[in-house]
Amino acid sequence: MKAEIRQYQKQDLSDLLTIWESASRIAHSFMAESFFEQGLREIPTIYIPNADTWIAVIDQKMVGFIALINNEVGGLFVDPNHHGNGIGRALMDKAQELHGDLEVDVFKENPIGRRFYDRYGFKFKHEKIWPDSGDIMLRMAFTAK
Repeated sequence: MKAEIRQYQKQDLSDLLTIWESASRIAHSFMAESFFEQGLREIPTIYIPNADTWIAVIDQKMVGFIALINNEVGGLFVDPNHHGNGIGRALMDKAQELHGDLEVDVFKENPIGRRFYDRYGFKFKHEKIWPDSGDIMLRMAFTAK
């Protein structure tokens, strides 16, 4: 079933946080509990107000979202029950339609995210250290054709 992609609305916050936490716990299983606590605090107060956020909906239920800061993917998360169903690709297609060339940081220890970005066509640019934890992040770029 194809997802509808629409802009985030304030009433979507609870579902967005649920999806972020469940998907993050799988993709970022190497992170300390404080990472998840910090995310749940900062997403509504720092990230959402500063990002252009789009959500994927199937049967009136949110199944994923993408948060963009200009052409940077600040976050892409899909409900784990919907992984592999094209939701992430549909959200990334929307970002690419809006911005063309895209960039993203993904944790080196996140095989789910790395595999997704590789398959979509992102190319490795460089490594950097995430200051909050010391974990290695990969900067990746997608060049629109």
